[in-house]
Amino acid sequence: MNDKRANDKVKSKFLDQPVNHFYMLMVSTSILIVLGLVMVFSASSIHAIDTKGYAFAVALRQFIFLLLAVPTAIYLARLPLEKWEQIAKFGLVISIVLVAIVLIPGVGKEVNGNRNWIDLKVIDIQPGELTKLFLILWASLLLARKERAQKMRFNAITLIAPGFIIVMAFIMRGGDLGTTSVIAAILAGLLFVSGVDLKKMGLVTAIFSLALAVGIATSDYRRARFLVFLNPFAPEDYKSFGWQPAHSLLGLASGGVFGVGLGGSRQKWGNLPEAHTDFIFSVIGEELGLIGTCAVLVLIGTLIYSIFRIALKAKDPFSRYATAGIACWIGIQAILNIGTAISVLPVVGVTLPLVSYGGSALLTTIFALGFVIGVSLRDKEVSRELVRRFKDK
Repeated sequence: MNDKRANDKVKSKFLDQPVNHFYMLMVSTSILIVLGLVMVFSASSIHAIDTKGYAFAVALRQFIFLLLAVPTAIYLARLPLEKWEQIAKFGLVISIVLVAIVLIPGVGKEVNGNRNWIDLKVIDIQPGELTKLFLILWASLLLARKERAQKMRFNAITLIAPGFIIVMAFIMRGGDLGTTSVIAAILAGLLFVSGVDLKKMGLVTAIFSLALAVGIATSDYRRARFLVFLNPFAPEDYKSFGWQPAHSLLGLASGGVFGVGLGGSRQKWGNLPEAHTDFIFSVIGEELGLIGTCAVLVLIGTLIYSIFRIALKAKDPFSRYATAGIACWIGIQAILNIGTAISVLPVVGVTLPLVSYGGSALLTTIFALGFVIGVSLRDKEVSRELVRRFKDK
């Protein structure tokens, strides 16, 4: 009994130290990035040979994006708060411009039925990913201004929801339900953090749910993908819309506890489309087994927990709102991706943060984490402790 109490005390003391939240953030992020790079190579190797002629083609692109993202994130982590607020002022305008460009004929590119890419010839970028961060910064600045002015009775819904709705309307015009769902969830998270009454939150949720239902019902393609997740092995659906979720489940089931071994996935041999993007969690389950999938869940859980703890410790309201918004973004996107892989949610086409292939997604997520790192380092208690430990070494 005494040993249990001592262990609980040590655990509580560890989690109460802000510097440990910084370490948890850095370690979980680093491991997820490395794991993602390894799994992208494993999951994409067959596809890369078939389309590019060599197995490293896709993983090499991911690595190049990583080389661009990490130094930029280090720079962003050192960026003063005032600079971030200047960027945030134009967040909504930048977001609208980005998602509007995609709809221009000859500029936007359609992939898998969604017009959500811009073809730059050398690379393709997905503006919807960038809007997630810009919208969070913009909304956080507005909420922070009201809080600083001590206007605690302001209506957060009318303050930030119209901007989100405009951006989501543009994205849905291109048919990207997945990105729209993530942005809607970010809005809900920011409204909750701002202290919106739960009854009003329920009303907003109901309105967005109705809009989502209309969006699904008015598209034969989306309706079929939504309904098929209930039984992807149904004979009438298996070889069409049920193919992806069915083979995702087959991959997870065949992995067992320890997996078939790194590189040993059978589903990636053409049976599981988007194996290195939307369904990379299935390849992890097949090759690394239950242990691998549980490790990913623990790492993502640790990452989200550390971001929320950093948000709670932030003295500045802009930092607090933005950091909490980033945690909501990563959390809901992970839920949607993993839910799709295990067929408890319909296929919506979003990546697993830091793990799936996708240059735009990887860059934006690491940039956002650069902001969070900066918030943590601006905490005097964290910076002093880091300096002290560095000197001790």
